[in-house]
Amino acid sequence: MSFIVGTLLLAVVTASACAVPGVFVVLRKHSMLIDAIGHAILPGIALGYLFTNNLNSPVVIVCAALAGVLVVLGAQWLGDSGLVIGDAPQGLIFPALFSVGVILITSHFSNVHLDTHAVLVGDLNLAAWHQLSLGGVQIGPVYLYIMLAVLVLNVAVIGLFYPQLLASTFDGQFARSIGVPVSMLSVAFMFLVSLTVTAAFNAVGAILVIALVVIPAAAAKQLATTVPRMMALTVLLAAVGAVAGFGVAYLLDAPTSATMTVIYGLEFLSCALWARWTRQTRRSPTRRPLRVSRAQVEVAGRR
Repeated sequence: MSFIVGTLLLAVVTASACAVPGVFVVLRKHSMLIDAIGHAILPGIALGYLFTNNLNSPVVIVCAALAGVLVVLGAQWLGDSGLVIGDAPQGLIFPALFSVGVILITSHFSNVHLDTHAVLVGDLNLAAWHQLSLGGVQIGPVYLYIMLAVLVLNVAVIGLFYPQLLASTFDGQFARSIGVPVSMLSVAFMFLVSLTVTAAFNAVGAILVIALVVIPAAAAKQLATTVPRMMALTVLLAAVGAVAGFGVAYLLDAPTSATMTVIYGLEFLSCALWARWTRQTRRSPTRRPLRVSRAQVEVAGRR
């Protein structure tokens, strides 16, 4: 497999892996938690490397994902305590953790390819550099198969727990009444999101990962009227944006992940303008929301 094809496939798979859980992140209105998680996983990566001396070790990914969950639980605890309100808990926790990670990297890991620039914006081309060989034949970047495994995991978990996720997202009180462990499900889902953000860290960094998780889903929400359609459209927009971003970056010799983010922004703008235009042509005063009735939530919750 050529380097260009491998990098393109890596971009598409990474974008798709981030987009799948992004649907429920947007529906649950937890978009800014991705920013907090993306910054907070840095000390987890540093500690994982400290234990293993290998950035590609699964221990690094697990430690980073646990650090992301720590932000979610800490923010939830501070919010429930009443000490701070709104999104202030996130603002208190993740800058401190991110700063700890930066200090650890600059002071202890100067001999490792993990600098602050790569931490912030990632490097998709560098992530695709290490090739996997099978029988003496290079079959693509190692990182491609890591992200492919994450994509399969996300699809499997969300597909398996889709009824419970749907019920807890749109009617948490009803979900509890029929026995759905809403709190445990929320923590497990955010661990899955943290795992995805950690896996995508090398490709897109702490800042741009929020674009891959949130923007395709937010764009799809402008057009879709059901959750399944929103999920399908989200993955489609993520894949198209990855291909277009890679192509533009290749032509302009620009950073791939940053160019992908610009394309995603244009996709959202296009979807928003199209939704506004269709509302005006139909003379509808408001955009139709996602059609999820109480009956649908009840049926989904009882599966």
